[in-house]
Amino acid sequence: MFIGEYSYTIDEKGRVATPVKYRVQLGDGVVVTRGLDNCLFMYAKKDWAVLAEKLGNMPTTDKSARDYARLMLAGAMDIEPDKAGRIVLPQYLRDFASLKKNVVVAGLYNRIEIWDETTWKKYEQEVEKNSGDIADKLSQLGV
Repeated sequence: MFIGEYSYTIDEKGRVATPVKYRVQLGDGVVVTRGLDNCLFMYAKKDWAVLAEKLGNMPTTDKSARDYARLMLAGAMDIEPDKAGRIVLPQYLRDFASLKKNVVVAGLYNRIEIWDETTWKKYEQEVEKNSGDIADKLSQLGV
């Protein structure tokens, strides 16, 4: 399970560190893809395989299913961390998430999100401001 929030910098080669406590769970590699809300999603390969199978089995006759599968699958990159636990984020993924120098790596149970630090802070403030409304909506779902 991935939890927690960590701040890192992207170096001139496009490398960013992964939290030490995540590295065992990430095993021999990760898959990074376009996420939602202007961030990147990172999965351990075993978790990615489960999601990719679900995406690949969605009906191609449904436009929303096609669009989401394209977003996630076509944008995905298989990445091997180096010995220091860093991953190289391809330029197209950095551009998608508007990643500059400072990033936040956030654990969200079965995935990790990578955010531009400024974007993350704005998002976090908005969610915190609306947390009561969010809790009300989730209570309707049994959470």
